[in-house]
Amino acid sequence: MSLVKRLEGISDKKQTKKEREMDPYIELKTKIQNKVIEELDIDFNEISDENEKLKEKIISIIDKNIEEESLNLTNAQRKKIKEELLDEIIGFGPITSFLKDPSISEIMVNGPNKIYVERNGKLLLTDAKFKNDDHVMHVIKKIVSPLGRRIDESSPMVDARLPNGSRVNAIIPPLAIDGPAITIRKFSEDPFTIEDLINFGTLNAKMAEFLKCCVQGRLNIIVSGGTGSGKTTTLNVLSSFIPNDERIITIEDAAELQLSQDHVVRLETRPANLEGKGEVTIRDLVKNSLRMRPDRIVVGEVRSGEALDMLQAMNTGHDGSLTTGHANSPRDMLSRLETMVLMSGMNLPVKAIRDQIASAIDLIIQQARLLDGSRKITHITEVQGMEGDVIVLQDIFRFEQRGVDSKGKVKGDFVFTGVIPKFMQKLKEKGIAVPTDIFS
Repeated sequence: MSLVKRLEGISDKKQTKKEREMDPYIELKTKIQNKVIEELDIDFNEISDENEKLKEKIISIIDKNIEEESLNLTNAQRKKIKEELLDEIIGFGPITSFLKDPSISEIMVNGPNKIYVERNGKLLLTDAKFKNDDHVMHVIKKIVSPLGRRIDESSPMVDARLPNGSRVNAIIPPLAIDGPAITIRKFSEDPFTIEDLINFGTLNAKMAEFLKCCVQGRLNIIVSGGTGSGKTTTLNVLSSFIPNDERIITIEDAAELQLSQDHVVRLETRPANLEGKGEVTIRDLVKNSLRMRPDRIVVGEVRSGEALDMLQAMNTGHDGSLTTGHANSPRDMLSRLETMVLMSGMNLPVKAIRDQIASAIDLIIQQARLLDGSRKITHITEVQGMEGDVIVLQDIFRFEQRGVDSKGKVKGDFVFTGVIPKFMQKLKEKGIAVPTDIFS
């Protein structure tokens, strides 16, 4: 079903049965919240938890609207609704309830009047609205200010994160023509485990056991995929297999990884200041991490010249490193790596770059978000080396799609290709016993 049809299908703006069961007052609260936002005549910079006069004003509007709805609510029910609405209006406004909803994985604000969410891989238009552009700007500033970030006409884009680890991107006019836009990628406060990914159908148990052996055997791994395909979630799960006695350095634009090991040092990039100075890039942090005696380097995403430093680290004793990259297939990922190495400014011949890649990378895990919204590991591919000027790839596992069922769900199976990977000897030398039934 097309996106347009999906959105048309919810144009009546009815809440789902599941939502009503989770919160029986969700329709009432959404209706009253929109009315409060419409009736408020304030400067949104005045909104804060300490502004008692504003709280009283909001409560009076809420009380009035509850009375207008003529609902028979107990005092306890009224109190609960008022407290939740106050939290949502003074907190992050209309998107507060979405931030608390564990079934929502992404929130997209396209100006004050269009708020979309992603639930179970599907994009849905919600009833919620901001009052105006100033209201959206207030929420953006409330998110970025505690992090020491700024957003204004001279710096109209910002990447940040919420206290719970959710990643936030905001962009404002003049770059955003229809009003300030916010995109929030939510992350579970309890990180997903490999069992969760198996239950979601992202991979099967044999693939999970194989990947666990690969991480413990210190193979260098890239998780490749498109936007929203679940790369960071998979990277986090893979990182959980790293033994607890190793020193791990994580490097990210916005810290999202949630590692449970004891010896973890988390590094995060920094944008330039007003004078255009002070920027610290992923590449700077990768170079610095090599002086920090890492056992493992985990880079949230390579997208530029840091790819060269990452490959050199993998080739000079820092094996077992993990990262992600944007690409549509394992072969595309190699092409992207070549391009990224050239972006480093080093004038290297293509053959030399490919030699570096082939000797550094052991495994590519390709992930995709399918038409039904599900996320699958579509390929687990070994990088076998060079033949002439070409890097040789060999699929070990892949997802074979067999169409869709009557409900629009993708049908298919995870299959072993029949090829035993060449790095099995390397794993054996490191004491990793791969169960033979994985390849049956």
